[in-house]
Amino acid sequence: MVAVKRVVDYAVKIRSGVETQNLKMSMNPFCEIAVEEALKIKEAGLAQEVVAVTIGPANCVDTLRTGLAMVADRGIHVEAARELVPLTVAKVLKRLVKVENPGLLILGKQAIDDDCNQMIAGLLGWPQGSFASKVVLEKEKQVATVDREVDGGLETLCLDLPAMITTDLRLNQPSYATLPNIMKAKSKPIKKYTPEELNVEIKYDLEVVQVTEPPKRKAGVILSSIDELIDKLKSEAHVI
Repeated sequence: MVAVKRVVDYAVKIRSGVETQNLKMSMNPFCEIAVEEALKIKEAGLAQEVVAVTIGPANCVDTLRTGLAMVADRGIHVEAARELVPLTVAKVLKRLVKVENPGLLILGKQAIDDDCNQMIAGLLGWPQGSFASKVVLEKEKQVATVDREVDGGLETLCLDLPAMITTDLRLNQPSYATLPNIMKAKSKPIKKYTPEELNVEIKYDLEVVQVTEPPKRKAGVILSSIDELIDKLKSEAHVI
């Protein structure tokens, strides 16, 4: 099972405020990597099917169709009138896992607007391999080996299945959906649920009040001596 999210396209210049009307929307980039990895696992004969899941308003179906065009087998749409907060999303995914009983849950390591991955693994009580840069499944042993990048280099985890994996940028390069697959995606089944049908109580205890660009970096300064550098580090940067 792969979760995908509809977000403002990463190439769109952010405007002040939270207005998204008329902005280009697309699949979260890390979710594209998750779908691609799921397809590779299926092509290797280690999975029977790939199920794409999305949560949100009716227009999220467009993002789900993108996942189906990337050759996911079927889709699940949990329809909500507005975007849900991360904890509610985690609870919905937990309920879907209980319904579908997948052997592996794959997500992007984060969305470009929020996170909920660790909460899902915690609610499920599943082992988690986060920021995966390499994934190897051993079907006979029912384990997944995950390489992840840490500050000191590479860390290798061995996870008992079922497990949850979140994908990093270096895991793979998502492929583009071909026109024939885009046409086939229109006829692939999408099952619909509501949070209420999954016995999940909706709470809106977070509110985004403003979205702004990070401050622009100041121009660099050429210094004439080590003494001047030390003086600036002391008086301006306050790091020594």
